[in-house]
Amino acid sequence: MIAIGVEKKLSEGMMLLSVDVEIASGEFVALFGKSGSGKTTLLRILAGLEDARGRIEVGDEVWQDEATFLAAHKRHIGYLFQEYALFPNMTVWEHLLYAKKDPSFAKELLEMSELFDLRDRYPHTLSGGQKQRVALCRAMMRRPKILLLDEPFSALDRDMKQILREQLMHFHQRFETTTILVSHDPSEIYHLASRVLVLEEGKIIQDAPPKEVLLSAKGSAKFSFEGELLELSQRDVLSIAVVAIGQQLVEVVVEESVAKNLVIGSRVHVSAKAFSPILSPLS
Repeated sequence: MIAIGVEKKLSEGMMLLSVDVEIASGEFVALFGKSGSGKTTLLRILAGLEDARGRIEVGDEVWQDEATFLAAHKRHIGYLFQEYALFPNMTVWEHLLYAKKDPSFAKELLEMSELFDLRDRYPHTLSGGQKQRVALCRAMMRRPKILLLDEPFSALDRDMKQILREQLMHFHQRFETTTILVSHDPSEIYHLASRVLVLEEGKIIQDAPPKEVLLSAKGSAKFSFEGELLELSQRDVLSIAVVAIGQQLVEVVVEESVAKNLVIGSRVHVSAKAFSPILSPLS
């Protein structure tokens, strides 16, 4: 169990990040919300990269309280950023052994990631997806208690995102690592997380499964009708598709003749013969 109860003033003291939450060991949690709501700051506090008032307890170990502040390198975390943060003068193999000198485990991770044949390559010879897989393997080398992910797929194209999502879930399940992901992408959250914490102005305003959070959004941030098909289910005589559009999910009734030709994970076009916009005040 991870118990987090922290406070920190943000935005030059104009906003207070105040989080009090428990996360079960082995859980995959997504932090969701607008930019500036405190998601990345919370990750950095957990990592020991920023100070804050309060207490962080992981299992029977206190990482932070009034008398204790465990240094980042002692917190048994893995941290994966949007940027790959690879050293240009190190090979793939050297990156993993730099994190921890465990050749056997490095070989296992690279084989799981289909990177073992690239172990002698340098970063400038790798694709973006390969670099991010190296960074993920490096983050796993210390067998972290918590894996922190700060929008790690945002710089990748759609096909590579899907590959990395599958790789990340494989690692999460194989090593039972508690994983916390910051993302603005509803399809990432839907596929990966079992629980979503929605932050707004430094506070958790919702704590629920991904489908409940993402389908509760009202309105649309943009007039976009192209999305990713996440789920297709049967309700009585109707086929219902869940589609990620923009930064939210929508449910669409699908004709049976169309539903049988749909493939989960494919891009789809959602259109309407008539459209009635709804005007509502901003909360």
